[in-house]
Amino acid sequence: MRIATSLAAVMCTMIMAAQPLPAQQGAAKVDVAKIVEREVASGQTFVGTVMPIKRSVIGSAVGGRVAEFPVNEGDFVRARQPLAQLLINTINLEVDSEKATLDLRKEELKELENGTRPDEIKRAKALMMAAKADSEYQQKRLKRLESLYARKAVNDDDIQAVVSESIRSEEMYSEAEAAYQLAVEGPRKEQIAQARARVAVQQALVDKLESQVVKHTIISPFDGYVVAEHTEVGQWVNSGELVAEVIALDYVDVEVQVLENHVPHVRLGMEVRVEVPAIPDKVFMGEVVLIVPQADVRARTFPVKVRIKNEISKDGPLLKSGMLARAVLPTGPRQNALMVSKDALVLGGQTPMIYVVEPGKESDKLGKARAVPVQVGVADGRLIQVKGDLKGGGYVVIRGNERLRPGQDVAISNVLSPDALPTAKAINTDG
Repeated sequence: MRIATSLAAVMCTMIMAAQPLPAQQGAAKVDVAKIVEREVASGQTFVGTVMPIKRSVIGSAVGGRVAEFPVNEGDFVRARQPLAQLLINTINLEVDSEKATLDLRKEELKELENGTRPDEIKRAKALMMAAKADSEYQQKRLKRLESLYARKAVNDDDIQAVVSESIRSEEMYSEAEAAYQLAVEGPRKEQIAQARARVAVQQALVDKLESQVVKHTIISPFDGYVVAEHTEVGQWVNSGELVAEVIALDYVDVEVQVLENHVPHVRLGMEVRVEVPAIPDKVFMGEVVLIVPQADVRARTFPVKVRIKNEISKDGPLLKSGMLARAVLPTGPRQNALMVSKDALVLGGQTPMIYVVEPGKESDKLGKARAVPVQVGVADGRLIQVKGDLKGGGYVVIRGNERLRPGQDVAISNVLSPDALPTAKAINTDG
């Protein structure tokens, strides 16, 4: 590390020599904050791997032939977006047929629940009154013939015919009266219950077929990226056979293996600095979200997961699954360390760098920017540990450092708190 720091210092000197004179550039306006000394835990770098927080290997719930497979590896998909569509023509025909039967059953139930129509009741009553009138007429006729029969005015056949007609008319009246009562009372509750049961059975059948249709569409369970294809259009897939693999990368976990004598110093929720060699111009801040309490018995290491919010652009996620990463975790007792705002770091070179303001003789607000290569340690809130040619109490540039050059004249616009947020107001240090 000392050799790398020395090389970086030489490079900074060469850059200074190649730059125009500061007087020619003019003083750059910057915001600064103090270098503070705080007690922090000593840290160590652990090598890990960037992993997705969610991974789903998606299979088919039913067997069928793939009719559509609209996604490719690397595509971004939304939750419930179709990944593959199986043929469903036959099932759709069955669904239409069973839905028609369901409509029939519902209308039958509705007819029973609505009861008898008023016109039907009126008609039943009219038939009953007609039957009653006929029955009364036959009864009177029977009485007249019985009087004549007593005087031997009619024979046995005549009286028997009238008796039979009287009985028939009385039965017809009883039937008409019962029909009228049924019309008034409407369908029995048992009939309505049976009709409802038929509707429920038919609805269950329709739901089952529609569920089959849904299962023929394989969807993504969450927002993510397709990282593997396991089928093609025209291929037959069996129930449970793999179709595609999707991972979520809006957040990623850096999984590192921590030795057993170091893991007691790691705490859930602590902020951790993460570097990804493939992205040298950026430092990521994550949070410890999981400390697995089961060690690898061969290596005596415990898996620790550090979660980082990923940056998603039109070109895809910045952090990709499988990338090499290095996380700085606390591994020892607390010690005094120099801390600066994370905004003071200038990245993109072989080693991180900060700009220290060397005060001028004429005014404390004017000075020169001195580039100092640093080694970065553990984080503490918005502050981060740095090691280099520094001393506490000095000022480092935290706003405007991205456009500075070594040796350039600077004019201090604002002095901010060391842990100031980007929207923080300056603090007054006059006097």
